Amino acid sequence: MRDQFFRTVLGDRAPAEMGLTYAHEHIIIEDGYVTARHPEFLLNDVDRISEELSNFYTIGGRTVVDTMPANAGRNVLKSVEVSQNSGVQIIVPTGIHLEIYYPENHWRYAYSEDQLAALFISDIQEGIDQFDYSGPFVQRTPHRAGLIKLATGDEPITKHQEKIFRAVVHAHLATGAPILTHTNHGKQAVEQALLFQKLGANLEHVVLSHVDRAKEIAYNKQVLDTGVRVEYDSAFRWPNDGPNYTLQLLEKLLPQYPSQITLGMDMAKNSYWKSYGGSPGLNYLIETIPAFLASKGLQDYYQNLFFDNPRILYSFFKSEAHITD
Repeated sequence: MRDQFFRTVLGDRAPAEMGLTYAHEHIIIEDGYVTARHPEFLLNDVDRISEELSNFYTIGGRTVVDTMPANAGRNVLKSVEVSQNSGVQIIVPTGIHLEIYYPENHWRYAYSEDQLAALFISDIQEGIDQFDYSGPFVQRTPHRAGLIKLATGDEPITKHQEKIFRAVVHAHLATGAPILTHTNHGKQAVEQALLFQKLGANLEHVVLSHVDRAKEIAYNKQVLDTGVRVEYDSAFRWPNDGPNYTLQLLEKLLPQYPSQITLGMDMAKNSYWKSYGGSPGLNYLIETIPAFLASKGLQDYYQNLFFDNPRILYSFFKSEAHITD
């Protein structure tokens, strides 16, 4: 394993090649259990997705982090096709999403911690299953996962979720792959961070998503003080007639935590995609954030948000292959 690289669906790249990066996206969500319940999440039209990413590439975008993990809508061959069509580098995850995105009898509940960890490690080191673990056969492709995802909900972290945490950290330490998490509106973010600390994760390569939806500056500081990274993605979601809490957090926290904040769009709904006839489209952050930063005298942090922080966060680290009790 090379010391410094990040892993795209088309292969490993030097960190300097990451370029302008969106830290949390949904690029492919294939038709299945998730979209049967949430049809607004269907993102499987290669031509439309390639068009949106091509436009992103044209204005300077180079890398996107997809965040749909194992058996929750991944289609690794479509991810490959979109990346080839657009020129945009796509980091594809392994891991497990929130319980609501799986049936009640899903294998995630039956597998042991060691079995889950082995599955994640295989996705990272060998290749992602062409069928995304949806059938009795596993046919691994040469396209490997570049991060590990987990998720918690509104309520305190459950025993089952603790099993997922341990399996994820096991795989993280064994492979050096970064970790990305889902929080529900920032809830349980502090608890997530403290559990990662307890399990011995490398917090420089752990990012907690959606924490800006918690709104409060003091709460976000509490999360950041643990040493984890955070990802903000609600700049376009706040009502126009009220405060934009994401921008408020950037204004207050960037000078204090310049190396720990990343940005994304989290455009899981097809109605957000211009190529699907929606808005605001993937280019929104590039089109709006630089002017906002300049208006607050924070323009020097543009490099941190879109280049330096993702480059460090999403690079593999030299793993130690151990997990603490």
